[in-house]
This record gives sequence, C-alpha cells and structure tokens, in this order.
Amino acid sequence: MTGKIEARLAELAIRLPEPAAPAGAYVPYVVTGNLVFVAGQITLDRGELKYVGRLGADLTIADGYDAARLCGVNLLAQVRDACAGDLDRVVRVVRLGGFVNSTPDFTDQPKVINGASDLMVEVFGKAGRHARAAVGAPSLPLGVSVEVDGIFEIA
Repeated sequence: MTGKIEARLAELAIRLPEPAAPAGAYVPYVVTGNLVFVAGQITLDRGELKYVGRLGADLTIADGYDAARLCGVNLLAQVRDACAGDLDRVVRVVRLGGFVNSTPDFTDQPKVINGASDLMVEVFGKAGRHARAAVGAPSLPLGVSVEVDGIFEIA
C-alpha cells in the first residue's frame, strides 16, 4: 500500500531519486532519537549537476528557486532512506538551512530558499512549516548555486 506522503508526491509528479552518496568523510544523515539530521544536499539531478553558477551573476532568482527545490527533493530522498522507505513517519520538518552561492551584492537568498521551503509545505502540509536560515556564500561545492540541509522529526 502506498503511503499518504508517497501518494502526495505522485500527485505533485515528484519522483524521488536514489539518495546521493556522501562526497566526503561524512554520512548523508544521522538519526538520533526522533530526529533525522540530513547533510547538505546539492543540485544533483539523477547523477547530473544542475544550476551551476552564482546568483546575481549567472542565474536568476527563478533559477535559484528551482535549484533549492531540487535540493529539497534530494533531502526527501535521504529522509525516506532514513525512515526505511516510509515518509509517513515524518512528524514535522523542523528546520532547513539554505546556502546560496551568490555575488556580494545579492540579497534575495530568502526568495531562493523558498524553493525548498515551499516544497516541504506542498508535501507535508502544515507539518512542512519549519524554521529556516538562508545565507549567501562566496562559493559552494562543485560550483553549485544552492545547498540545503535539514532536520526532520520522525515517529
């Protein structure tokens, strides 16, 4: 039987990828008690880097929003893995941390990270509302435009 959240993903035409392997000396997520801490997810789309570049120079706010949404999809893939395939175990999205590769004069990081935030609300409804940080960075791994990490409460 398909769970409620998997059905919602299907309604939204979102197909979660296989969770990405870590690119360094860390694990993709840690489960402690009823929390899942997911390491930063980048703009990897089925093995291919997307949205490479800097906001305020190479990419528009709309591009950044889509990049953050892709990071959110990758977060969900990690959370699903942490929950043994059952996203219905997610009680609440607690916090997202968004990093935007941007020029020094770019100040719309919150508009960019809304891509991931809006996705969480679309998928989880009220339980998707979360605390958040959205900050600019002079560069990000592999030159990607956005990276997002997250904390999720699970049952």
